[in-house]
Amino acid sequence: MPQPRVKLVVTGDDFGYCRRRNRGIMECFKAKAISNASLLVNGSAAKEAAAMATRNKVPLGLHANLSEGLPVCEQLRVGSTLVNKDGFFHGKMGIREVLESGHINLAEIDKELRQQVDLFCELTGHLPHHMDGHQHIHVLPGIRDVFAQVLSDYGIVYTRIPVEPGLHCCNRITQQLMDFYLQVEKDAFNSIDVFQRHGIRWPDVYIGLTTMGRNMSLPAIQATIENAIASRNAKQHRLLDIFPATAAQRPEDTILTMELMVHPGYSSFPEEGGCGQGPDGFSLSADRFHELETLQAPKLLKYYEQRNIQLCAFSDL
Repeated sequence: MPQPRVKLVVTGDDFGYCRRRNRGIMECFKAKAISNASLLVNGSAAKEAAAMATRNKVPLGLHANLSEGLPVCEQLRVGSTLVNKDGFFHGKMGIREVLESGHINLAEIDKELRQQVDLFCELTGHLPHHMDGHQHIHVLPGIRDVFAQVLSDYGIVYTRIPVEPGLHCCNRITQQLMDFYLQVEKDAFNSIDVFQRHGIRWPDVYIGLTTMGRNMSLPAIQATIENAIASRNAKQHRLLDIFPATAAQRPEDTILTMELMVHPGYSSFPEEGGCGQGPDGFSLSADRFHELETLQAPKLLKYYEQRNIQLCAFSDL
């Protein structure tokens, strides 16, 4: 049986977060190390990022943000359930705590998400090619239902389901981070039916939790991709054994689609960037630059070529 042909969407998240993030994402795109980007429309450099994407024909999606910085909708900055006493979103863990307590108004979630889509269209001149959530907020209980309806209403057909092969046996991740990732995975599994009911799609394989920041390496990326290819090969062999004629008549099944979530860039300067309240620790660290260097490494680009892995956008799937 021929080896599967892989279509890999390499998405640079947080485009628009700051000018140094924009610079790193554009360098990676021009080097053909990423093939797609997702825009934070409440980022301090979102307008610059959108202009860069337009000039350089970067396939662009929306990285919907309900956890960091200021809401796009000014009416929600004071007195809404989405913000704290200072008018900022509750934070990565804070939104999860407030949601669990039952104190989030989902109508406000709906309003903010629609305003972010509208602002994306205003900045870029087109709808997002895909839409996911900053810090995986789009798979949270309750929010997932609103998110799916917004996607359906706007005709945005692709999202991200952060369920990563090999997560459970990864030994590079701290226990605290692993606990968070396992909860993200659980929420993502519970989102599948919701998105399917609304006709929303996503790639066959997601990669990005175990290869984030300092955990990104050529061997880590290769191992995850190879495991996914091996799993698809085994599945096709089983299909051939059970339904030989049917399997042989479906050549499209040999195309394996994947998304690799990445965060390349240059370390943010203190007090510069972010989504209204300055850059976070991850952005100030050297992890962003480490990802940038890893993604542009000639060995990784050669690996894609040798394994017949085609980097593409969501619109190419």
